[in-house]
Amino acid sequence: MQLIVSPGYEQVTASWFSPDFWGRSAAPVSAGGRGGAWFIESDTSELVLRHYRRGGLVASLAEKTYFFTGFDRTRSTAEFNLLRKLRELSLPVPEPVAAITWKYRALWYRAAILVKRIPGAVTFAESECLEEATLWAEVGALIRRFHDEGLDHVDLNCDNILVSRGRIYLIDFDRCRLRAGVENSADAEWKRKNLDRLYRSVEKRCSRLDSEKRATCWASLLRAYQKKSS
Repeated sequence: MQLIVSPGYEQVTASWFSPDFWGRSAAPVSAGGRGGAWFIESDTSELVLRHYRRGGLVASLAEKTYFFTGFDRTRSTAEFNLLRKLRELSLPVPEPVAAITWKYRALWYRAAILVKRIPGAVTFAESECLEEATLWAEVGALIRRFHDEGLDHVDLNCDNILVSRGRIYLIDFDRCRLRAGVENSADAEWKRKNLDRLYRSVEKRCSRLDSEKRATCWASLLRAYQKKSS
């Protein structure tokens, strides 16, 4: 087992990664994901616990286990380290609290991560300002900031964009990475794929807007995205 803990959270133990440990203080997260996430109310702060799970057909064979190639290369460690780097770049992401990897038999592992919950946050699709073009423009500008730093968010969707007290955050960086050099050119294919994935999510999750309104709002997002971030 490997446990990584951020400074200031030295009280975290392996038990914290079990929702049963928290009892009624753990509530399942309903929006987005494949299950396996809980809101946690600890004595000192509100947290989000997420267990790594597979999707698609492979989940029927190994929903929670991954091939082990070293503790430093596990999904929990990678996301924990990426969150710290993104915060160093002053990008709005959750604060990483701790990450754990459990070695499972000889060649497999399971993993989980704890992050600090963003107070009062709702998903982009649930925002009461969803019909306002200014919100979409803010999202577009924020995505551009992340892209300019080289962040390839492979699961950019409406549930991984949070709105809280006038600020916008990106969350859930499993399998994401920072790209540099020629990989981070202005017309890099991965940037288009990020936006295409978000557009498909908008079509699905923003159903309370009619098609004409969604098209107008999406255009606002793209215009803001196309402006160079400062």
